[in-house]
Amino acid sequence: MRGNVRSTTVQGSENSSRRGRRSSTMGGMPLNDMPWWRWRSNVRSALHMLSDPGFQRDVWLAGVPGYGDVTDAVYRLVEDTWLDSWSAEKYVGTIFRDSQEAALVDTAVLRVLRIMHQVGPDAPVTAYLENEGWPDAVRAARDAHVRMATSDGEDPDGPPSTLEVLHILTRSA
Repeated sequence: MRGNVRSTTVQGSENSSRRGRRSSTMGGMPLNDMPWWRWRSNVRSALHMLSDPGFQRDVWLAGVPGYGDVTDAVYRLVEDTWLDSWSAEKYVGTIFRDSQEAALVDTAVLRVLRIMHQVGPDAPVTAYLENEGWPDAVRAARDAHVRMATSDGEDPDGPPSTLEVLHILTRSA
């Protein structure tokens, strides 16, 4: 395990409804309307991979290089944001556009982390995919992914980007 994933309860709320403004984009991601767009890119990348059973089968289970594994996706989801320690609501207006988006992310984080704590952070992909809670985690990640991708003007059904592409996008600008 590359770091310690903190284990606490994350709670969502429905208080704020601030929305960012559209501006120029990089890879479809608006640059100036979300102050922490690099963190948003990492969260979106993780949710995209965690929400796509076909990708998980064809890439993670098949061992295709360039995308990382389940543990890598979980780290992208929580590492910089500490979403394993507090609610995404804390980032409304910076990483997340509104409380609904934050609540969907909180739900996905809780479901994915619950499984990671059950199977262990270094478990093989099959341990995650065979866990009885995995379908619920995938659905929650899909709900959050679709909301975020749509908010950013991107097609939620496109294939996930490689980690190299993500790195290029997040180091640019």
